Amino acid sequence: MNDHLFTDEEFSNQNFSEGNFKTADYDNCVFMDCNFAGINLSDSTFTECAFEECDLSNCLLSKTALQNCNFKRSKLIGLNFAHCESFAFSISADDSIFDHSIFYNGKLANARLVNCKMRNTDLSACDLSGSYLAGCDFKDAIFENTNLEKANLKNAVNYLIDPENNRITGAHFSLPEVTGLLSRYRLKID
Repeated sequence: MNDHLFTDEEFSNQNFSEGNFKTADYDNCVFMDCNFAGINLSDSTFTECAFEECDLSNCLLSKTALQNCNFKRSKLIGLNFAHCESFAFSISADDSIFDHSIFYNGKLANARLVNCKMRNTDLSACDLSGSYLAGCDFKDAIFENTNLEKANLKNAVNYLIDPENNRITGAHFSLPEVTGLLSRYRLKID
């Protein structure tokens, strides 16, 4: 537990990159249009927090706890979520950007990531079973030993998922994007 605790507070138009961020426990807080870009969020705990139109790009996340946090129209570019506290890790997102982020070995079962950009994102060894990933852009994302069983990838685009190296039983895909499951076979589909 941190020395500082913020409960039910709203932070609006804050530029935390100027050095005014406190390592703390944030419980049920709302962050609106805040800039966290490049700061150290290590050892902070965010529980039931909402981030809307925030920039968290390139933040350090060593032992950061993200428990049931929601991101809307936010930038989370270049984050290494593999360094987060794994206990109770749970995020959801709408219309957010996770490009160049790492979720290696992450536990994201039943996550809800809708219309997000996940370009060049490492999703290898992740548990995304039962997740709702509709409308996401997975251009150059890495799926290796990823569990996508019963995941919903309807209207997701630009994914290349090898069915032989990933678990996809019961997953939902849309046409024509489902051809991304066949790319390793170099088929010509007309």
